[in-house]
Amino acid sequence: MNSGLIYPRKHDKETVYLKNVVKDPAITIGDYTIYNDYVNNPVNFEKNNVLYHYPVNNEHLVIGRYCSIACGAKFIFTSANHTQRSLSSYPFGIFFDEWDLPVERITDTWDNKGDIVIGNDVWIGYEAVIMQGVHIGDGAVIGTRAVVTKDVEPYSIVGGVPAKTIRPRFDQPVIDALLTLRWWDWPEEKVKRNVEAITSGNVRKLLEENK
Repeated sequence: MNSGLIYPRKHDKETVYLKNVVKDPAITIGDYTIYNDYVNNPVNFEKNNVLYHYPVNNEHLVIGRYCSIACGAKFIFTSANHTQRSLSSYPFGIFFDEWDLPVERITDTWDNKGDIVIGNDVWIGYEAVIMQGVHIGDGAVIGTRAVVTKDVEPYSIVGGVPAKTIRPRFDQPVIDALLTLRWWDWPEEKVKRNVEAITSGNVRKLLEENK
């Protein structure tokens, strides 16, 4: 297991195991999930990529195991989302002293849509944007510069602004098998034994291994 290891490849300082660089307790990252950044230091993912994520909203970012996150992907939380209940988009509540408002009213400034939850084995493409409250299913692929405003089904490929489903990654029987197998929850030794089957698309071998 990659306990404590930050850089999974020798001489590559652009790719990190996210679990080992994120400190915020409101961000949970699964084992082996990687982030690549050739523009900024990937160690600063929490600062540069998780935006408008303030403790007052009690929101969480949850990312599963074996995910691949490309350079510049962003996760946008509630405080970026000015409320639509108000007659004005101006955030009066943030400036409560100026407008003689109770400090408790600060969260009225935005519409809280909840946590962002990313499943396992999800690939998030270059500069994709995941908006607040979105849940992305296991095995999904998020296209380059997609803006994801709605939940994404497992093993679907989405792209565009706003993101729409392009196609499923596999036929439904294969998807069902993978969601049942949940190979990402296997011990490291078992995954290692089956890397060839996983990377070659041999679902039958995985099913046999899991009997």
